[in-house]
Amino acid sequence: MPNSSKAIGIFDSGLGGLTVLSQVTKRLPNETIIYLGDTARVPYGTKSADTVVRYARSCASLLLSRGIKLLIVACNTASAYALETLRSELDIPVVGVIQPGATAVAARTKTRRVGVIGTAGTVASGAYVREIHAIDAEIQVYSKACPLFVPLAEEGWTDGDVPRTVATEYLKELTTYDIDALVLGCTHYPLLKRVIADIMGDGVALVDSAETTADTVSRLLAGSPNVKANGAHYHFMVSDAPESFARVGKRFLGHDIDHVEWVDF
Repeated sequence: MPNSSKAIGIFDSGLGGLTVLSQVTKRLPNETIIYLGDTARVPYGTKSADTVVRYARSCASLLLSRGIKLLIVACNTASAYALETLRSELDIPVVGVIQPGATAVAARTKTRRVGVIGTAGTVASGAYVREIHAIDAEIQVYSKACPLFVPLAEEGWTDGDVPRTVATEYLKELTTYDIDALVLGCTHYPLLKRVIADIMGDGVALVDSAETTADTVSRLLAGSPNVKANGAHYHFMVSDAPESFARVGKRFLGHDIDHVEWVDF
């Protein structure tokens, strides 16, 4: 693995990966992180698998050109379709968001009945189901696409009547399956965690894929010479609308984003 002075690279189709960045900084507070939001081509979830792979390759190439020692694919759709391609083509560690979430939910369930919520693209890919069944083929997995959660999170509507009405409609079916663990299979969804928890009830453990991904990265780097001891720095890049990214991104990070670089790639 490259030396510790290099950065961790994170890419997402837009804003959601900022929840992953936030969790990584909590676990590895001294690391430099370069974040790329492909806002000109968001959303990835409506694109074909071949197109998503092509987009993921271009994002990875840009981050590699900036000098990174590890790549996080923070987009669930890109993790579903492009992760193995990137791992086979790159000579640095590549971490996706699906396998960590699948591993965590398989460990949390006692009834072996779990739920997965995500975008339409992620649910349609079946990636979480495959990863969970690779761990334990007897676990019953119930999936539900919740596409309106993304705009609600970006608009800051994370509590109140509107998000609760939407969440109730999406989640009412899952409440009938007697699941005891639920994967938040989109990096926007942690912003709605309180509403989701209220609807699902105390008996359902929520697995945050941003947290589990950050745990995986921390384990990969912790205790190795590749962890930086000091000098954290965060750099943000987008392929469109940097001002909008900075404004909305504040809701995800809880603090201002001072500068966002526009990149064309």
